[in-house]
Amino acid sequence: MALPAAEAVSQAVLAGDLLTFPSSSGEKVLCGPGLRRQGHGQLSGHALAVCKSGVVRHKEPSVYWVDSQQKRYVPAKGEYVIGIVTAKSGDIFKVDVGGSEQASLSYLAFEGATKRNRPNVQVGDLVFAQFVVANKDMEPELVCIDSCGRSNGMGVIGPDGLLFKVSLSIARKLLSPNCDVMKNLGELYPFEIVIGMNGRIWVKARTIKHTLLVANVLESFGNMTTEQRKQVFKKLSDNVP
Repeated sequence: MALPAAEAVSQAVLAGDLLTFPSSSGEKVLCGPGLRRQGHGQLSGHALAVCKSGVVRHKEPSVYWVDSQQKRYVPAKGEYVIGIVTAKSGDIFKVDVGGSEQASLSYLAFEGATKRNRPNVQVGDLVFAQFVVANKDMEPELVCIDSCGRSNGMGVIGPDGLLFKVSLSIARKLLSPNCDVMKNLGELYPFEIVIGMNGRIWVKARTIKHTLLVANVLESFGNMTTEQRKQVFKKLSDNVP
């Protein structure tokens, strides 16, 4: 079904629907998760195809995406994810990122790694990495270094802490610089956190109890109203020594 994009905002859509834009508007449209464009770059006067069901969202001036509770991750080039090392195969690590197939990670894709100085990566380790190859015709490929060869926060995640899963939409909301939940939690319980675009979150607070409290709030974040969140944080703040 074809829908004018302006009327589809905040409305539920299904995979296969089209969001149309008037060709006379000259508006350059950027599409986010859940939408697919024909060709490359920006669109002007065309339609965006919906590739997953959910609710259409819009951000000024002309950014559109579909907000859904999807948990199955589809790799995208440039995105940062938390992966689990599942095997070593020669010079390559196989990494589970929650998608339909495993990604590859070269031992040379770590800061300071050489043929003689290999990184200490074991099966079962968690890695925070970025996709450099992600398309339907090639095996997904990860790296733990940026374009300058620096780790820049990527690499093997420490053995302590807690790993849990949330929907992709919640992960994206938590990564927003304007996310009040992250700020409010940080004021109550100092903690370390790594959030992957694949819906995996690793968190570590000063104590196991605080780690579990932080994880519980983040897991239920998407199902709470603003008023419910205020009540939760008030209750938590009253119990902070």
